[in-house]
Amino acid sequence: MNPLAYNPAPTSAHGPSGLVGHTPVLWIAEPFASADHGFWAKLEGANPGGIKDRPGLHMVARARARGDLADTAPIIESSSGTLGLGLALAGITFGHLVTVVTDPGLEPSIRRALTAYGARVELVTAAHPVGGWQQARREKVAELMAQQPGAWCPDQYNNPDNAAAYAPLAAELIAQLGRIDVLVASVGTGGHSAGISAALRRTFPDLALIGVDATGSTIFGQPARQRLMRGLGSSIHPGNVAYDAFAEVHWVAPAEAVWACRALARRHYASGGWSVGAVALVAGWAARTWPPGTRIAAIFPDGPHRYLDTIYNDGWCRGHNLLGTPPPIEPEEIKEPGERAVTSWTRCTTVTDPAPAAARAVLAGAR
Repeated sequence: MNPLAYNPAPTSAHGPSGLVGHTPVLWIAEPFASADHGFWAKLEGANPGGIKDRPGLHMVARARARGDLADTAPIIESSSGTLGLGLALAGITFGHLVTVVTDPGLEPSIRRALTAYGARVELVTAAHPVGGWQQARREKVAELMAQQPGAWCPDQYNNPDNAAAYAPLAAELIAQLGRIDVLVASVGTGGHSAGISAALRRTFPDLALIGVDATGSTIFGQPARQRLMRGLGSSIHPGNVAYDAFAEVHWVAPAEAVWACRALARRHYASGGWSVGAVALVAGWAARTWPPGTRIAAIFPDGPHRYLDTIYNDGWCRGHNLLGTPPPIEPEEIKEPGERAVTSWTRCTTVTDPAPAAARAVLAGAR
């Protein structure tokens, strides 16, 4: 299929929100798979701010429609960057002041972009002893909410509108590819993996969903560790993760994601950040191992520009020992998520919710 054959994106728009969606797909093969056994990448970096423009706009629109968010009321949310951009777009579109609570890992370029788009940036300076930076950010959100009566928090981790925002993306994939057998998606808040797979399964009930997580993330039952990778993984257990939707999960390490990002850039002139590299690595493996004719779609959440000083900076990568070692041909295997702590690309076909219901309720209430 020629990806250029489907291009319904608007040629003009009356506002920036009209530029969101209708992103292209690109055939990706070598060096991840042979030329005729590759996968289709959905290039969400073609949105103005990335994939989370979709839930940023949708969550705000739905909250306004329900009356949860009043005209001109402030919006306050925790973000590692991409949702912050989506909410800044929603703030411009609907007329709200947006405050993004983030941490020292936010790239300076994204902090400057958020400020340029009219958002306020609040920085937490110490990680939570259990929930890491994410829980520290959520507690700061709760503090700011208490200081501003009438403010609204989208709570991207537990808001079902987050997942629902991706139904149009699924419809685009169906129009572009016709049939989808396997979906490969990174997992952070759980929104896009849950929303896209649920919508696709209404047409393709046998769809297999492969989740891609970061080493050191607790989402699928691994012990929490400090993580270099941003945009996927979590130190808390988001309520939007649809555990029963996954056929398997892969954990990918930073050096492996860097290799994949740079290979994409060199061979395909299309790349992105940590999630893109990790997803490409796993989607390439799926293309090599699933039967010929399997149609695989992979979600690339963003583009490369915010990572020019990290993933694509040789000095920064050398300083973190991320260069010089190509990833293995295939992942290691574990039978249960808690079998051992993984430090490199690893696969597990047992997927369960590791968070007790009571603990999840406590986390959901800490906002």
